[in-house]
Amino acid sequence: MESGREQLGTLRGMTRGVGPEVVSAASDNDPTNVGTAAAVGAQTGYRLSWLALLVAPLLAVIMTIAAQVSAVARDDLQSLALQRYGRAASASLLLSVVAVNLITIGADLQAGAAGIGLLVGIDYRWLVAPLAAVLAGLLLAGKYGQVVAVLRYLLLGFVAFAAAAILAHPDWPDLLRASVVPSLTPRRGEVAAGLAILGTTLTSYVYVWETIGRGVEEPRGRAAHGGLAPARAGAVIGPVFTAVILWFMLIAAAATLGRHRQPVASAQDAAQMLRPLAGPLAAELFAAGLVISALVALPVMIATTAHVVGAHFRWRRGLSQGIGQAPGFYAILVASVGLALAVTLAGIPVIDMLVAASVIGGLGTPIGLVILVRLARDPEVMGQRRISGRLAIAGWGVIVIVGGLGLLFVIGAMTGAF
Repeated sequence: MESGREQLGTLRGMTRGVGPEVVSAASDNDPTNVGTAAAVGAQTGYRLSWLALLVAPLLAVIMTIAAQVSAVARDDLQSLALQRYGRAASASLLLSVVAVNLITIGADLQAGAAGIGLLVGIDYRWLVAPLAAVLAGLLLAGKYGQVVAVLRYLLLGFVAFAAAAILAHPDWPDLLRASVVPSLTPRRGEVAAGLAILGTTLTSYVYVWETIGRGVEEPRGRAAHGGLAPARAGAVIGPVFTAVILWFMLIAAAATLGRHRQPVASAQDAAQMLRPLAGPLAAELFAAGLVISALVALPVMIATTAHVVGAHFRWRRGLSQGIGQAPGFYAILVASVGLALAVTLAGIPVIDMLVAASVIGGLGTPIGLVILVRLARDPEVMGQRRISGRLAIAGWGVIVIVGGLGLLFVIGAMTGAF
């Protein structure tokens, strides 16, 4: 029988163990997705709120597979793709991750600065460089465990979106009905909105970062906290948290902007337009949530970019390494921040960057998912701990859904159909 102190220690270990999945999943609600949810809510009201909740099972399937692969193989997705399938597969995964990340980092950096500007009353252009410096400093000075600990505490800030949604006074009966009874009309705008919610949600950096955390940065420490059990628990808790927050984002916009038929093009637009419709507190809470989303997602995207480049070229890498031990890794990390800062200061419209990221992501995300599911069933990688046949089928189902929706979104974006 374990003593009370031993049981408490076990519980604390499990709590620490589920952290990587929760942080990985929560980073999916970056300012790009905040803007998407706000735009969808403003355009369609509550009608697509059920799609926001559908994100949970889709993301949970992929996160579970990623957690098991990295925990068993003790390596990240990029390295495993290179070792098992060669440089062509590795290069394809590298390009699909880095291309989307660099564009999205620029857009999210601008959105995060805009959120801070709304809170303090300063032009966001004065805040972009300081925000970039803070993020770079966190990643350069902090070890992996310290960075994840900071991000884990920041997750509490996502509650701001829930508070903003409640202050928007939604029609709760109408909302709950729309959330549990799926509906999707064939109207062009609504189809495009549905594709935007699902087709751009499962971005590559989310599950790639999960394999980095479990497989590279802390494999021994995580293994000591119960093996696969905490990883599987986190792979469910994280996506549920992410989907619920996405749902609240959509509600906040639907109950205000959607009711008054006011379209938005970005998350910062939504925060500004909430003020006259829901009051200053709701607007400030939404802006605070936008800042938190940037602070959580940007370190994950930046570190993932440096990791996949380092893995492809077989460099020593990781936030657990010192700068002198992994100079190439940290050079890419700093270059990613610098490039994003340059793009932001160049004044490229955010909407153009997000459309480009969505098109590239719609084509590239399925590449990583296919590699991930194949590795998860590969006996040379997983031995006797391959994922079950049912989980593999679910994984291929997610690939079909995400790939199909992503392709439709790309076609619509390139042809102007949506």
